[in-house]
Amino acid sequence: MVELSNEQQREFEAAAFRRLVEHLRNRTDVQNIDLMNLAGFCRNCLSNWYREAAEDTGVALSKDESREIVYGMPYAEWQAKYQTEASGAQKAQFEVSRPKDH
Repeated sequence: MVELSNEQQREFEAAAFRRLVEHLRNRTDVQNIDLMNLAGFCRNCLSNWYREAAEDTGVALSKDESREIVYGMPYAEWQAKYQTEASGAQKAQFEVSRPKDH
């Protein structure tokens, strides 16, 4: 396995995160409940993790600020443009598969 410096590791992790965020911004057809049901996390989880990482270093970000970083726009705007009502089946699956910390 290739030995990476801590700086390289952070750089590559940051690049992968940016690519994931960009992918999710482009895939507005994929709803958060779909992500939660399949993978156990969603855009909101990413924004929470981002905010928590900032707070760990003493940078205060609001929930709205961190969501805008992940969504690429204010959350309310994304909801109005792209969010659809979850089906009964999606909601039922969420109740079965939801992470315990949600």
